Amino acid sequence: MAFEKAKQLWDLQKKARAIQKELRDTEVEASSADGRVTVVFNGEMHLKSISVNPSLAADGQKHVLEEAVKNTVTQALARAQAIAAQKSKELMGNMGMNIPGM
Repeated sequence: MAFEKAKQLWDLQKKARAIQKELRDTEVEASSADGRVTVVFNGEMHLKSISVNPSLAADGQKHVLEEAVKNTVTQALARAQAIAAQKSKELMGNMGMNIPGM
């Protein structure tokens, strides 16, 4: 019985490591409504890149640029969080655990 529990724990850890690698390798991209700001996060919610169209900086509208970056980052993070939550839900489901809210 103890061996079976240890094997289940090892299997769970192996699946968790695989999901973590998958999240690290998953890229989530979001762009502002006008397409002048693009951000990329990975599934672990680490910022990979920010691209700003030079026209935004040249316009001298600092507040527009800041707002576009903020909104685009928020959008990309929400997508990355949704992917991570889905992967966690799959992992818990594979363990036969139904945790409310997951």
